[in-house]
Amino acid sequence: IFCENAHRKGCVDFQPNRKMGSMMRIVGHGNGCYDTANKHSRLKETSMVYRMIFNQTAYFGRGAIKEIPGVAKSHGFTKAFIVTDPVLLETGTVKKVTDVLDEAGMPYEVFDNVKPNPPVECIQDGVAKFAASGADFLIGLGGGSPQDTCKGIGIITANPEFADVLSLEGVADTKNPSVPIFGVPTTAGTASETTINYVVTDTANKRKFVAVDPHDIPIVAFVDPDLTDSMPRGLKVATGLDALTHAIEGYITPGAWSLSDCLSMQTIRMIAKNLAKSADGDVPAGEQMAYASYITGMAYSNVGLGLVHGMAHPLGGRLGVAHGVANGILLAPVMEYNKDFTGEKYRDIADAFGVEDAYTGDLETVREEAVQAVHKLTVDLKNPTTISEVGATEADLEALAHDAFNDVCTPGNPRQATEEDILAIYKSLM
Repeated sequence: IFCENAHRKGCVDFQPNRKMGSMMRIVGHGNGCYDTANKHSRLKETSMVYRMIFNQTAYFGRGAIKEIPGVAKSHGFTKAFIVTDPVLLETGTVKKVTDVLDEAGMPYEVFDNVKPNPPVECIQDGVAKFAASGADFLIGLGGGSPQDTCKGIGIITANPEFADVLSLEGVADTKNPSVPIFGVPTTAGTASETTINYVVTDTANKRKFVAVDPHDIPIVAFVDPDLTDSMPRGLKVATGLDALTHAIEGYITPGAWSLSDCLSMQTIRMIAKNLAKSADGDVPAGEQMAYASYITGMAYSNVGLGLVHGMAHPLGGRLGVAHGVANGILLAPVMEYNKDFTGEKYRDIADAFGVEDAYTGDLETVREEAVQAVHKLTVDLKNPTTISEVGATEADLEALAHDAFNDVCTPGNPRQATEEDILAIYKSLM
């Protein structure tokens, strides 16, 4: 039996004591502790202290990247090390930022050895290149992969004892803040520009792992929709479903509380209204998606996620499935699995998706309507709905389930999942 202040270390503090064989979890809330294996059992009253970590500063709006040189100079920085990927370099997105730096006379170096689901080796290469560059701050320019690579570079540079990268898994005991990072997203989904988390692929063992570290949060974020407008439709869909997953999992995780609920629920409303339109090229809707991604990042980074992410990470680590695509496949089925362990919160989700009887209908019916609304959106967006569509075979399932059960995000789920439960969900999606 494990009881801990759920906010302290992101998803990690939800970890049950599996060595003792206990399938009961006790998670702290502001109004008491609950056994999440029993949805009706309040165990004891307790007083909780919630920690929320945000960027020092953030800029929002078209043209926000023009603020970068002035902000850098105000911090006394003299040279930028831009971490990005080859696609953004080739499509001219990087040039939009470097033109701003050139105009201001600020030196920079570009590092583009970034791969999807960033592997250990890319981070280590970036650490070496940064050390040789003479730069004194980092710009993480891109979606989740460039920004997560950037965080790894910044953390290891400041804490070289973690140079193997693998020892950063979970909550690493780093002593020093990262080299200062400016987070500049080019997708509307990961929110890495405002989180204390990053994801790395252990290529040798074909798995992804999460690092949770308050020292890695960018000191400044620049959310500029001019950089997200050019995303192709498939990327808008995948990253948008990632953001929706962040919002829903952040809303129903046992660590959620009043402030995080405000952020998560507003995001769900924004995405329900704007994702499909953004995917179809509606520019104002795309701008709202850029902001929605950031807003939910402020919540989930501090309260944790759940089984959707726990099951998506192995699909990325073992099969190379894009993270947002994997989340889109899993979100509605895991919502179905969780629905009896979510109190009244599915009413709010149903209402966000326009379910007319969200607050008047039978709770069981409304929960199912919320699940179906999310499923319908996924289908309408033409995201895959089975894992066989993204390359999974029956032979993969046991290893996927084992990895998902041990993933750092899985214990943040409102319903305690066994490895057998997870395997059954994967099998249902073949």
